[in-house]
Amino acid sequence: MEYDPQTPQYLTSDPSSFGYVSARERWPVIITGAIDDLHRTVADVTDEEKRKEGKAIIAELAKLKYEIQHDRKLTPLPDDGEPGIAEYNLELEQRGTPSWLNVAWLFSECYLYRRMSTLFALSKHWKRYDVFARQKMATFKSSRPAVLELAARYHELALQAQKGKGVDGKSAEEVEQTDRLLFSEMCEICLWGNATDLSLLTSLTYEDIQKLQGSHARKAAESNILVNDLDAAFDVLAKAQREKKDGERRVDIVLDNSGFELFVDLILAGYLLSAGLATTVVLHPKLIPWFVSDVTPRDFTDLLNALADPQGFYTAPDESGREYEPLSEKELAEVRFLFEQWSEFHREGKLIIRPHAFWTDCGSYWRMPHAAPDLVEDLKQSELVLFKGDLNYRKLTSDAAWDPTTPFNTAIGSLGPQSGVRIMSFRTCKADVVVGLAPGEDEKLRQTPGGGGSEARKWAWSGKWAVISFCDGKI
Repeated sequence: MEYDPQTPQYLTSDPSSFGYVSARERWPVIITGAIDDLHRTVADVTDEEKRKEGKAIIAELAKLKYEIQHDRKLTPLPDDGEPGIAEYNLELEQRGTPSWLNVAWLFSECYLYRRMSTLFALSKHWKRYDVFARQKMATFKSSRPAVLELAARYHELALQAQKGKGVDGKSAEEVEQTDRLLFSEMCEICLWGNATDLSLLTSLTYEDIQKLQGSHARKAAESNILVNDLDAAFDVLAKAQREKKDGERRVDIVLDNSGFELFVDLILAGYLLSAGLATTVVLHPKLIPWFVSDVTPRDFTDLLNALADPQGFYTAPDESGREYEPLSEKELAEVRFLFEQWSEFHREGKLIIRPHAFWTDCGSYWRMPHAAPDLVEDLKQSELVLFKGDLNYRKLTSDAAWDPTTPFNTAIGSLGPQSGVRIMSFRTCKADVVVGLAPGEDEKLRQTPGGGGSEARKWAWSGKWAVISFCDGKI
């Protein structure tokens, strides 16, 4: 904790914080969903030893839910042989062994998922079981309309990008302006893909998911981007493209959610490579199931398997027995193009998957230079590091109660100016912390319907508003 800012973090005991709501309402629902998933899986297990072990994990999950609801103390994590246990337990001790309903929200939420992970890691038969996998893929299946829309749009743009620059009599300036607009469109698609965060939206219907996705939803939300530094990020990539035409130009994406959001992240990665704005894209998933829907390496396999057979995946009846219309030949061709291009990029070493244990650490990214110097040195090799989603934003800013006009460069501490890491953070707001706003903006948003008024920053809880913040740590 010594590397964190002095600004206090949001607490689960603060009634004005979304952490208060999360601990009391969201977490029990999430654990109940995990219990239900495991019950369904155990019911089909014939091996008695595995079945018994699965039931024991269910009992431990129920115990965890009870502890949260009855405000018990957080207990030391058992050593499961995976990274990070000592760091969690040291911080737990430094925080005075707090209780669930009176503790820093960021630490306790990370602890929650790390503790759930130990239950499986310590088992014999369930070590690699992802209790959220079924939910992730069900949500991706529900995203069919947006997936098909984006596949068609991407196919068109990728082919256009691959034709090369300066065609059709366009000047260099016109080509760059076109690239800037396409980059912005791809990034905004990537931004609003975060609207389907499963840890927050735990009971969406098929129709609800469709409303959160697609071009009409994105157009309606453009005015809700409160901070938009896309131009600064594009300038960096365009300059590198001019000055390092034949050299390595890498972009990193620190991932957030799987399913549809991973799909749009791959759309962005594919576009950057097709347009020559990057020669390599490095994707950073989590090593363990995390915050319900965060990407693990297995999620790449599951998504690509779905896209390898889109007809089978998208037309198979769901659990309610509902049947779906078959995909057209055109739709199949567009999805096949994505699958084949992404697979080729991966084979060529242009699309790289690189997990790191630090992404599931218990603290903020202010600690990264001390706790994971190897990761910082790696990220310094990148032209631009994109941090996706709300949790990454909370970790960048230490989930601290900053004044909302605090500059982003200040709020990210050791990853700010002169860090050697150039950062852009995409985030739809689903937590209290927000920085970089114009004076009076927070006060104005608090007065909107459901905005929270003087009592809370509720406008920042819903995912309706977004920020795209940039910091050039190379200067």
